[in-house]
Amino acid sequence: MSSTPAPTRRASIERPEQCTFESGDWDILARQWFPVATADAVGEAPLAARLLDVDLVLFRSASVVTVAVDRCPHRGMRLSRGRVAEGQLICPYHGLHFGGDGRCTAIPSRPDAVLSDRMSLELLSSVERFGLIWVSLQAEESRLPSFEAWDRPEFLKLVCNPIDILGSAGRQIEGFLDVSHFAWAHTSTFGKDATPIVPDYAVETTDSGFRAHYLSNVSNYGPDERHRAPPDFVWRRTFEVFAPFTARLIIDYPERQQLWLLNAASPVSARRTRMFCPLARNFDVDGSVEAVRDFNDRVFNEDRVLVENQRPRDLPLDLGSEVSIPADRSSVAYRRVLKQMGLKLTYAGPATD
Repeated sequence: MSSTPAPTRRASIERPEQCTFESGDWDILARQWFPVATADAVGEAPLAARLLDVDLVLFRSASVVTVAVDRCPHRGMRLSRGRVAEGQLICPYHGLHFGGDGRCTAIPSRPDAVLSDRMSLELLSSVERFGLIWVSLQAEESRLPSFEAWDRPEFLKLVCNPIDILGSAGRQIEGFLDVSHFAWAHTSTFGKDATPIVPDYAVETTDSGFRAHYLSNVSNYGPDERHRAPPDFVWRRTFEVFAPFTARLIIDYPERQQLWLLNAASPVSARRTRMFCPLARNFDVDGSVEAVRDFNDRVFNEDRVLVENQRPRDLPLDLGSEVSIPADRSSVAYRRVLKQMGLKLTYAGPATD
């Protein structure tokens, strides 16, 4: 994990009344960091987002992104329905203006009114990194996953399209770590004609979770590019978990080429997830960026369908509740890490969700 300074919060965010997380889980997750938007998505208009059932608004002021609770302190209007002018967020109900520091700068109905400190936004700690806006509801300093390729000039960098999933963040991350589904789930992308056999692999504990090294002959090229790898090439995939809901994958290609993926599952609610994925590679750097996004969209949507059809929707942390097979070594390690954090991942929302 990498640590960088984060802005001081002006608000103490509490668990919302209509919350799908149990209080113990929410308290743990509120101290973690999750992406809520791509940096490019925060443009000339305010942007709505949700994290852990808390509604947020993002806007740019002097090129810096401000993140706040999506509620005007005057009459509770959603500020994401307003507009941004000259770096000021303007409430659509009564026109109150707010600067990037969260303070109210103008009350149009009474231009001479004294601007109370109480008329301020509930700001959150946020950091722009890896093409994403990362937010924590309660953390004092940022501890983000390590993704060193993003800072290397020889790598092409891009952010894949976010994927909205009707499923839990834990289920999504576990699916990303799974190595035995390639030949069954990814038949239209890299898993076409892949062997279903999973060689044994090692898992080692780290400060942030664990690392798994997986060697196999399953190619990471699409069907039209398989010829680019020697027939006897051994593909090395290194997974690293940054608990609770982020994982990094480094894939070694022929000729010392590498592809880096950062899978960050942002828990919108207990059973709704928005998955973000920065990507970096040091080959085909002049190729089509849209082609890369399209291919990864297809891969991640193949996974999305699986996650949305798993039952129970919540990731079971009791290792005896589901039957595991030898290929599930990373899955078992992941569940243990979450349990050691004190998480239970039990659903507290309405039964109809």
